[in-house]
Amino acid sequence: MGLKTRMQGFGISKPEIKVGDNGGVTVKQNEKPEEALAPLLLKILSPVELEFKESIHSRLLDILDLSLISGIEEKEARKQIRAVAQKLIDEESIPLNTQTRHQIIKEIEDDVLGLGPLEALLYDPTIADILVNGYKKVYVERFGKLELTPVKFNDNNHLMKIIDRIVSKMGRRIDESSPMVDARLQDGSRVNAIIPPLAIDGPSLSIRRFAVDKMALDDLVVKDALTGYMAEFLKGAAKSKLNILISGGTGSGKTTMLNAISNYIPNNERIITLEDSAELQLQLPHVLRLETRPANIEGKGEITLRDLVRNSLRMRPDRIVIGEVRSGEAFDMLQAMNTGHEGSLTTVHANTPRDALARLENMVSMAGLEMPAKAIRKQIASAIHLIIQLSRLEDGSRRIISIQEVDGMEGEVITLSEVFKYNRRGIDEKGVVLGQYCATGLIPKCMANLKQRGANADLAMFTNNIN
Repeated sequence: MGLKTRMQGFGISKPEIKVGDNGGVTVKQNEKPEEALAPLLLKILSPVELEFKESIHSRLLDILDLSLISGIEEKEARKQIRAVAQKLIDEESIPLNTQTRHQIIKEIEDDVLGLGPLEALLYDPTIADILVNGYKKVYVERFGKLELTPVKFNDNNHLMKIIDRIVSKMGRRIDESSPMVDARLQDGSRVNAIIPPLAIDGPSLSIRRFAVDKMALDDLVVKDALTGYMAEFLKGAAKSKLNILISGGTGSGKTTMLNAISNYIPNNERIITLEDSAELQLQLPHVLRLETRPANIEGKGEITLRDLVRNSLRMRPDRIVIGEVRSGEAFDMLQAMNTGHEGSLTTVHANTPRDALARLENMVSMAGLEMPAKAIRKQIASAIHLIIQLSRLEDGSRRIISIQEVDGMEGEVITLSEVFKYNRRGIDEKGVVLGQYCATGLIPKCMANLKQRGANADLAMFTNNIN
């Protein structure tokens, strides 16, 4: 697999990686492939070697003052840990080859300062998700498909220490009274942890990797996630301040698509992003990022997404971008879209555009307002202009399967017009999904808006020609 390999669907390019002078793994440019992959090909320690490592680890903890180690730079801390571990290994008579010796020292460093067995996985850029199902089973997602890795933790206590290390750095906690937590790693990767009594078979950890690439729509065209005509239409929609709802299931690429579309917002606009766990990567000069805050140990101090939406309206935004709407903040978002904050974007978990509208309606109801269903639907119909439906297919590819325009209301029903769609034909003998994109032939009403804003308004993109 070449270093420039990119993930199928919405991917991550592969930077060069090598073992640094401090024994850790560092990302570096222009290295040879064999050097780059070396730290990711470590062998699994034998039971005897693992027992020996645990013995060295335990003795090291007796010698070192970890409170002092945690107060110095990681490079120096690793250097001290490595020196002590090397001395302890030299004192033993167990024969170890050089590779195994270095590996044991590296794993001890990672257990003390890093994320233990997960460190090598975190530096493998082909991995999109890391899923820990108890201490014995660690799965990863590569190229849209799950695979079991040989990585394991020593026991549940070992896994709990790593989880606690992650969440404590974010000022959050996880224990029996608060057994679920959302956090993020230093690189921006999103983390969710859940422990007993809710997780019956032991602690569980899910890490959604922070994408290295800042994907643009043209990059996604190359990956066959949409066509050139569809990309031109979405670029025009972003430039023309259409309110866009991105819908899809888990792992379908909603955040990647939101980031990609946001690249075409004019640079002179002020954007405020609101998220539960910050992961958006808007490549614009005037972006203010806000993140929710959970309640403290006394149950106080919580700042919800709805609080952030309300506050953002006082901050003179040109556009508001919400990472994902899940509850009553949907009402405040619609209000903002209807009162001068056009060009806003958000995502929602739903399997079809119609389901996305139904979910929005349900979430507005969660705001605790006594509004009839028809009034809610009018709010939605006047606020949302486009719905982009994404899907992750069986072969791991991620595609836009439909782009629909919200036309308005007919009676008590919100009407939609499909502009582009993906026609699926089947699956070939290799498991690859077969299909093609096409325009439905309908000219969207927003074309007048696109023309007025100077966006590409070539009617040829709405013919049935495949591009």
